[in-house]
Amino acid sequence: MTKIILTRHGHVEGIEPKRFRGRTEIPLTEQGRKEARAVATRIAATWRPTLVYTSPMRRCIDTGQAIADACGTQNVPIPELQDLDYGDWQWRTYDEIEAEAPELFAAWFVTPQLIRFPGGDSLQDLVARSADAIRLVLERHPTDTVVLVGHDSVNRGILLQLLDQPLSAYWRLAQEPCAINEIDIDDDRIRVERVNDTSHL
Repeated sequence: MTKIILTRHGHVEGIEPKRFRGRTEIPLTEQGRKEARAVATRIAATWRPTLVYTSPMRRCIDTGQAIADACGTQNVPIPELQDLDYGDWQWRTYDEIEAEAPELFAAWFVTPQLIRFPGGDSLQDLVARSADAIRLVLERHPTDTVVLVGHDSVNRGILLQLLDQPLSAYWRLAQEPCAINEIDIDDDRIRVERVNDTSHL
């Protein structure tokens, strides 16, 4: 059986007030560093991961390194966990985009499966990428516990697939910074043990 401990990076600027962060390189805030230490302590005390995989974005690498250090293992960035490419909306505020493109902005929250960000990704691109991350883990770690450190959007995409939910359910899943999701995969049997657990914070 493969056990996946899926978490999100710690707090960064652009969460409140909301911005389309995506591929923008932003460091963890002091709050984010504290959250990373807290999730690292929780994971090290509860599981024995053999490896940590992270998005190639610095906020995920730094969160993953805190976990790897606490667990005595390695931290490996992989492109399959890369965040959404918001294209022309990158690092712009929700208020700016709502004023500039109100119909497309509204569609993102009502029918997210039907839009593509101008010059960027669609949810289908994200899901294809994150499915490769799951396949990579299953192929390399058929009997291990591994940690994945992703983004809000990436984690939602992974959970939608494992819960067998449509892309239209994207907004039904919450993913707080450094929340824990626990997934067991044994042959064709998938069991999601916990979602968005922030009790350690």
